[in-house]
Amino acid sequence: MVTSYAFYRDRALAARAEAEAAPLANVRERHLCAAVAWEAMAARAARTGRLRLETEARKAAEARAALAAAV
Repeated sequence: MVTSYAFYRDRALAARAEAEAAPLANVRERHLCAAVAWEAMAARAARTGRLRLETEARKAAEARAALAAAV
């Protein structure tokens, strides 16, 4: 998931740079819209990664507790 976040973030940065370099307003707007979309995808990827880590930690704690209760 980290790879996806990094990819999305990099694309957002590239889209913003392309928007700054665009001489035409419609091209600049298109790149800015793309940057917003890439940033949203990066935010979702980061959130998904956090949730996955939290779930794995919770399941590991539950497994440890079940093992301790069984002993």
